[in-house]
Amino acid sequence: MGIRERLSGNEAAAIAMKQINPDVVAAFPITPSTEIPQYFSTFVNNGQVDTEFVAVESEHSAMSACIGAQAAGGRAMTATSANGLSLMWEMIYIASSLRLPIVMSLVNRAVSGPLNIHNDHSDAMGVRDSGWIMLFSENNQEAYDNLIMAHRIAEHQDVLLPLMVCQDGFITSHSIENIELIEDDKVKAFVGKYEPKHYLLNDKEPIAVGPLDLQTYLFEHKAQQAQAMRNAKKVIADVSAEFAKLTGREYKFFEAYRLEDAEIAIVCMNSTAGTTKAVVNHLRDSGVKAGLLKIRMFRPFPAEEVAAALKHVKAVAVLDKADSLNGAGGALFEDVVSGMYVSKVQIPTVNYIYGIGGRDTTEKDITKVFEDLKDIASNGEVNNPYRYLGLKEEI
Repeated sequence: MGIRERLSGNEAAAIAMKQINPDVVAAFPITPSTEIPQYFSTFVNNGQVDTEFVAVESEHSAMSACIGAQAAGGRAMTATSANGLSLMWEMIYIASSLRLPIVMSLVNRAVSGPLNIHNDHSDAMGVRDSGWIMLFSENNQEAYDNLIMAHRIAEHQDVLLPLMVCQDGFITSHSIENIELIEDDKVKAFVGKYEPKHYLLNDKEPIAVGPLDLQTYLFEHKAQQAQAMRNAKKVIADVSAEFAKLTGREYKFFEAYRLEDAEIAIVCMNSTAGTTKAVVNHLRDSGVKAGLLKIRMFRPFPAEEVAAALKHVKAVAVLDKADSLNGAGGALFEDVVSGMYVSKVQIPTVNYIYGIGGRDTTEKDITKVFEDLKDIASNGEVNNPYRYLGLKEEI
């Protein structure tokens, strides 16, 4: 039986870290993720963990310290948001290219400028191709559960890639929700001990980490990194299945909510899925066959599976909480339509950029998207595939 609690998303993340008891946590405060290392530092101070807490002078240093700790043979974690992630940018790529399974809690926030401390997904989308596994979390429970599963996924010998668990800043990070925690001993048994095969402090195997890698081998190393990301799909599925046996909470690559017989569907991530579920339920009550596909695993992207789940619907809307500024839709939209195209699934699909800088996305907004989809489904045409949702005035 789990432990029932009422926690914010940040508290839930910090407690997951406490139960994992990593060797090193290095972090620098930035809104809205500051509370995670703040809460965790109290666990360190109270002697509830054995972790070496490193209070660094910047987020670049935080990721650098995690890289050093993980390369030395330790288990390292951190947390950040927005501009903090941007300041880590160089080290984010180094962590993944060195195949170091660091785990990070990323509390999503708009990246400056202009300065904005509220939620959108521009930070995560900025590093979506950096080689990190990326799991998204609709609510506090999912943020906690994803962190408990993270090390098992990242540290698997077929993967060895860093992993970030994303949740929406303020919307979940600071909102208190009912949550079921796992007992400490069960978390310890599930996560297991980190036993790397190669590490700097192994005096029986002297190695170099991060050497110069020019034309002779870099291409092959990047191909290996890409294969590891593909391998992560099976590992994520296996770890999630084992987690379901432990807790009764089942997580797949995505959640298909009332999608089986849907005629129109929305694809989105994180907390927006909760609002969309409420609208889907309302529309179903009035006879509209609406559905939702909520992405949990964004990297690696489950392209074939998404295409298969959507192939029967008449029209799809993909909601992006960040604009790629490319004139051709957001990152999630690009991945969804690419996956459908490769799988020869031909469905009218429209993209909506929404919620930038924390702009509220209401049931009324989601209802409008479904109304648009009804029109698209009836005539099979998308006159403008690149749209904005909730904008004060048309551009």
